[in-house]
Amino acid sequence: MTKTMRIPDWRWQALWWHHFFLLWSTINGQTRYSIPEELERGSVVGNLAKDLGLGLSEIFDRKLRVASEAGKQYFSVDAGKGELLVNDRIDREALCGQSASCVIPLQVVLENPLNLHRIEVEIKDINDNSPEFNTRELSLKIAESAAVGTRFVLESAEDADVGSNSVKSFMLIKNECFALKMKEVEEGKMVPELVLEKPLDREKKAFHQLLLTALDGGNPVRSGTSQITVTVLDINDNFPVFDKNKYQVSLEENTVKDTFVIKITATDADEGPNGEVEFSFGSRTPDAVLSVFEINSVTGEIFLRAALDYEKTTSYKIEVTAKDKGSPEMESHCRVQIDVVDVNDNSPEIVLTSESQPVREDAPSGSVVALLNARDLDSGNNSKVTLQLPKGSPFTLKPSFSNNYALVTSGALDRESVSQYDIEVTATDSGSPPLSSKKMIPVSITDVNDNPPVFSQRSYNVYLKENGVPGSILYSVSASDLDFGENAKVSYSILDSRVQDVSVSSYVYINSDNGSIYSMHSFDYEKLKVFQIQVQAKDQGSPSLSSNATVHVFILDQNDNAPAVIYPSSAALGSLSHQRMPRSAKAGHLVTKVTAVDADSGHNAWISYKLAEATDASLFTVNRYTGEVRTKRAVSEQDDSSQRLLIEVRDDGEPVQSATVAVSILLEDALHEPILDLRQKASEPSKKTGRITLYLILSLASVSVLSLLTFLILAVKCIRSSRSSGSCCTRRSDCDDYKNPNRNLQIQLNTDGPIKYVEVLGGDMLSQSQSFRSCMSPMSEYSDFTLIKPSSTTDFKEVISVLDASLPDSTWTFESQQVS
Repeated sequence: MTKTMRIPDWRWQALWWHHFFLLWSTINGQTRYSIPEELERGSVVGNLAKDLGLGLSEIFDRKLRVASEAGKQYFSVDAGKGELLVNDRIDREALCGQSASCVIPLQVVLENPLNLHRIEVEIKDINDNSPEFNTRELSLKIAESAAVGTRFVLESAEDADVGSNSVKSFMLIKNECFALKMKEVEEGKMVPELVLEKPLDREKKAFHQLLLTALDGGNPVRSGTSQITVTVLDINDNFPVFDKNKYQVSLEENTVKDTFVIKITATDADEGPNGEVEFSFGSRTPDAVLSVFEINSVTGEIFLRAALDYEKTTSYKIEVTAKDKGSPEMESHCRVQIDVVDVNDNSPEIVLTSESQPVREDAPSGSVVALLNARDLDSGNNSKVTLQLPKGSPFTLKPSFSNNYALVTSGALDRESVSQYDIEVTATDSGSPPLSSKKMIPVSITDVNDNPPVFSQRSYNVYLKENGVPGSILYSVSASDLDFGENAKVSYSILDSRVQDVSVSSYVYINSDNGSIYSMHSFDYEKLKVFQIQVQAKDQGSPSLSSNATVHVFILDQNDNAPAVIYPSSAALGSLSHQRMPRSAKAGHLVTKVTAVDADSGHNAWISYKLAEATDASLFTVNRYTGEVRTKRAVSEQDDSSQRLLIEVRDDGEPVQSATVAVSILLEDALHEPILDLRQKASEPSKKTGRITLYLILSLASVSVLSLLTFLILAVKCIRSSRSSGSCCTRRSDCDDYKNPNRNLQIQLNTDGPIKYVEVLGGDMLSQSQSFRSCMSPMSEYSDFTLIKPSSTTDFKEVISVLDASLPDSTWTFESQQVS
């Protein structure tokens, strides 16, 4: 806005000033009064005559009068008492708005001689205004898929009062899904945010009615409310996203209409109409903003539609809404700050007197980067130029002489964070209003070797099949260095360590250039299950820096071991097994049981049995899973006395491995029946035999009950221990493990599939595990439990024990720490 005033003829001005200086002998000191706003007309402000040292007669004689610089005459003087009185209603909010200080300057003029006194009347704020929301009823649409913790900006209440009488707090009525939090936006201003605390469910509750209350800090407290209606939506799952939360731009106040101001950009991850974004000013944007700016709903470009007036408004803070076309609509908000710059006729100029030099990132504070000179074509205060750098910049300007400056470092530099600074130097003159100009000074930062190589992972897990081809690649590790040039070139090496008392370099080697690790020979799972490699990455800087990573290599089992027969014992040693059987045997009679183990693991160790050849295939059958050899029918007199069986034992690996065992069965007429057959015979009706049978049953029942109780107690202890330590025993610390060479003894019953076996493992991760296995048949009448010392996968030297017991169906594990 342009202000116009009539300038009187210069001759009349000269004559007026001549008389003014002749008559005005003195200008006395300033007097200040403080009164609250809204005083009644005629209220006394102060005794003006007394404060100015005047008698009552002088008020008439010297024609005392009061003139207000504000334009409106709010005060008058009681000529009889010399008191300054309130002449009209004073509304501080209308007079000074939100200004922290509200002062009405007055001029008291006395004649004969001419004196001028300046008086200031400070208007104190009273709590005469309640907080008010621009919108008494606010509607929010929130998708039911909104995450817990999502915040929704609410309208902040405005209070015409200032200071302690302004808005101090907000309160939200208690509800089940939302809470109220405060967010600081700028200049310490707090706005309320609605925070989602529980997931929304539109099917249960489609609308939420909330009451937001704003409270001021006056006494008594005043409040204002806003009714918030939250509509829960259940479609469209992506909000438009602004590339900035806050946009800021400056406009000179003489900018012409229809000038492009700034472009707001927002994208929506959805497709189709759900991803098409429309822009608009927020629903609470005041008319004062809408009359000056307009926004293109499609492109997001903001244009100037009316003239700017720096004297009226220095800055516009606009809320922009981006809304997609989905159903339901999703919207986001950002803030745009448009600062109005006052106009001056000449801008300051910045001249580089020396080009900027590259700076080492370890340069000390105060190192000179460039020399500058600032000048302005204006004169006087308008030619006085000050230079300024952005806040947070690690540089500062050091003045030297006659508007010359040195650009020097003022903080630590880090090339890896910022390799080049475009330093924006702002020159501002001292005119009214001041003008400014900017200049970019590029400063490049040279590298220093201050960063070690960093692996992509601290540790790597590599799974390698046994019996692999020597020279094949195991894994490729990679490390990166944030430095530049030679400082960033990385070479790899393997740190020396021992695996089974052999240097790890005899197992693997690494390509120093690309970090690829190769095997030196094939691995055997049964000899070595796991080992680790320490890889070092070192840069080429001076001094060089390095870092380490651990590669854990796990050998995966292959089916390279055939099943080995451990029972009958003679068959395990490679000879023919001889068994005897009475001719009186009935169908289902247990002749013998073949037990075998496989040095492999998992499915490769699952064993099945099959009758390959037999003298009379109609007489015998072999259980596929237990290896039990039973009669299919009763033995007849016509059956040969010598029967020969060839039993094939196969594993479940790929390819299948198998072994055979030959069993010779001799049929005899007078062979004692085993205890199991005696149990199946009917007891003789004699009194003595009945008692023995009763005692036997009682004994067996007692032993069974005690065994069951013992097993239950062990199971309870095992469960309690496993909850705290993850196993059925208490592990010692890792320190004790390394002190005790015989650690981590583990007995494990595996029930994968129909074949049950126990595996006993001992040793640490880098040593060869000692393994004892036993195959058990839960369906047999005589279950064998055999521990074999593993000198090799097929060489079994000693049978430790054979137990007649049934095994539980579930997998159980017992771990123990052996004490040296």
